[in-house]
Amino acid sequence: MTDEDGPDAAAHIELDEISKHFGRVRALDRVSLQVPRGSIHALIGENGAGKSTLGKIVAGAYQPDVGRILLDGHPASFSSPRAALDHGIATIAQEPAIVPRLSVAENVLLGVEPATASFIKGRSLKEAYERIAAEVGFALAPNLSAGRLRVAEQQQVEILRALSRDARVIIMDEPSAALSRQESRKLHDVIRSLAARGKTIILISHFLREVLDLADSVTVLRDGRIVANMATADATEQTLVEAMLGRPLTAAFPPVHTPRPDAAVLLSVRNLHAPGVIDASLIVRAGEIVGLAGLVGAGRTELARAICGVERPNSGEAALADRAVGRSPRDSLRAGVVMIPESRKDDGLMMMRSVLENVTVARLGELSRAGVVRRGRERRAGGEVLTRCDVRGAGPGVPVRNLSGGNQQKVLFARSVMVSPKVLIADEPTRGVDIGAKRAIYDLLVSLAADGLGILLISSELEEIVGLAHRAYVMRRGKVVGELERDQLTERAILTAAFAEPATAPKGEPA
Repeated sequence: MTDEDGPDAAAHIELDEISKHFGRVRALDRVSLQVPRGSIHALIGENGAGKSTLGKIVAGAYQPDVGRILLDGHPASFSSPRAALDHGIATIAQEPAIVPRLSVAENVLLGVEPATASFIKGRSLKEAYERIAAEVGFALAPNLSAGRLRVAEQQQVEILRALSRDARVIIMDEPSAALSRQESRKLHDVIRSLAARGKTIILISHFLREVLDLADSVTVLRDGRIVANMATADATEQTLVEAMLGRPLTAAFPPVHTPRPDAAVLLSVRNLHAPGVIDASLIVRAGEIVGLAGLVGAGRTELARAICGVERPNSGEAALADRAVGRSPRDSLRAGVVMIPESRKDDGLMMMRSVLENVTVARLGELSRAGVVRRGRERRAGGEVLTRCDVRGAGPGVPVRNLSGGNQQKVLFARSVMVSPKVLIADEPTRGVDIGAKRAIYDLLVSLAADGLGILLISSELEEIVGLAHRAYVMRRGKVVGELERDQLTERAILTAAFAEPATAPKGEPA
């Protein structure tokens, strides 16, 4: 059967009694699974359930301790991702892996560049890239330096790279986690068209709506074992959540307290201009969760970076209780503003360092004597915030890279809590984490706000803004174009403001 013949009920790829251990940790326990050719099969589960490990075994990044893989009914063994690619298996990783100094086209066609006599032909490279990009509908310029791309754009490069290899099996690990809704819909159309042409898609996703809308079937993993395997036509979000957690989840969002009406203004931003930001104004009061919504590229992250001093404002001001911030990250931190960045891997965590070191790094001066860290004090201080932020899965001495995505994100919260801030800016705080970890993060945000912290919440998931925020500002093309009070907060209202040209200046600007 060829790719063009359409879906086939026969198993394209089969996993037979796959087990995998990392030291004493059991990642997978006798997992058996069949995925038909031309189907979209989803793997879901909490962080640490084993779904990404299973995907990496299929992709050749890991080898199973026990069990075997069959491809088109024949045993197959992949000693590396390159070996898997030679068998037509490609991976789109959860964390984009680009070469920053190469162009977009060079990244997409890396290893399969059109060449003559060992010299890469620039025009042919561009033409090959443009054919692939046109098929998907992505509009990244081929000559743009990949190091300048946002996370969402890096994800597009990963998708195009996999398509450039004409793979027959494509493993997608959270492919839409950093994409806007419009980009996600476009990606879904691409995935469906690939499946219709006989490609087999293994989709690893935390987005249950995405799974139900896109996949033909779904496997639920918990603690390294398969606990459910069903057609998505027979599943609902509720049944999938209960299978993942082993218990019902009564509500997606915790109750949000009502801040005091006379709460003090903590953060005041007035007419701020900065790279990617045009005339932004907003306020955050004590005990408030203030949403910052908008499409990808609207300027939300750029505004957050300007407030924290990562990017110096060109004009305007940001102040915390009448003390100017934004001159530098250190200055903003001393004033009481902390930020959880969009990419924990690139901008947040020291992946090779321990959990404890990542948490206490901002207070080493207080925990040291004569330049030597007092380990007892460090463990006590770090242990308290790790407990409050519900960091699980490893001791404080374990490298943070060994934690699941949800627990890595909680480590960033623990570091923020460690410095007793007045304002917390959380940029996509639940990106790439499972539903159980999301609820834990939501609980933590609500708890911190109830203690009087001012929170600026940036999220591309509109239900998070609606479910958690007391108020929300909406940005478009670098401008704050609207403000919505709690009783006005709906996904429809946010999207209307994000797409519509502002008729007047946003209400509620600081006087």
